[in-house]
Amino acid sequence: MPLLSVKNITVRFGGILALDDVSFDVDDNSIVGLIGPNGAGKTTLFNVMTRVYTPQSGDVEFAGTSVLGTRPDRIINLGLARTFQNVELFGRMTVLENVLVGLHHKVVGGPSYIIGAAFALPGVRRLETEARRQAMEAIEYVGLSGQADRHVAGLSFGTLKAVELARALVCRPKLLLLDEPAGGLNHDEVAGLVDLLKRIHRDYDMTLLVVEHHMNLVMRVSDRVVCLDFGRKIAEGTPREVQADARVIDAYLGTADGAA
Repeated sequence: MPLLSVKNITVRFGGILALDDVSFDVDDNSIVGLIGPNGAGKTTLFNVMTRVYTPQSGDVEFAGTSVLGTRPDRIINLGLARTFQNVELFGRMTVLENVLVGLHHKVVGGPSYIIGAAFALPGVRRLETEARRQAMEAIEYVGLSGQADRHVAGLSFGTLKAVELARALVCRPKLLLLDEPAGGLNHDEVAGLVDLLKRIHRDYDMTLLVVEHHMNLVMRVSDRVVCLDFGRKIAEGTPREVQADARVIDAYLGTADGAA
């Protein structure tokens, strides 16, 4: 059974068809690249998977269970986390505080936590100490040692991307959705990201679904690749198969964006 199954997803915004009967599977412990030109529906599909959008038809099954009945704030409890195309961090908070947000669902457990925190009960202190340890471990893992106490406002874009990745990693999801992780990075940073994604996959046995325009990255890390165009799936297969597909070349790889 695949870890993730996208089944006949259709999304319309008014009269505009954003996704048209899209289906594919993501096998457990694999890396799948999701490519296509701007406006192809890639981020829209991520938003369906994480319950930001509700499709007009179709289903998304994660570990055999439909996610469409799950509240957006509960998706993380299923073992599914994501990063964003445009970095979504709290500028007035430190690197450490931003990463700790990724553990909010585990640490803050309703009224009992509020009472325990108010009275500094040992159980709450232990939870917070362990959360801090895990967050520091994630910060070091993505190469940000020594920057935990820096406020994220003013940090370089590459560093912000790493903070967001650490926030997603700290909760140890089964499936990590990465939306253009190489966007805005320079050549050396992209090379480092390739190595980091492979290391995450290996060290954590984590399944990755990666939306990316940087074709060198996609082809180097992916086991399989899915290509969308105008909301439709036009190709799926190994990186070599998709790269050689005439429909993909015509719709995407032959364009300036595809060559990025």
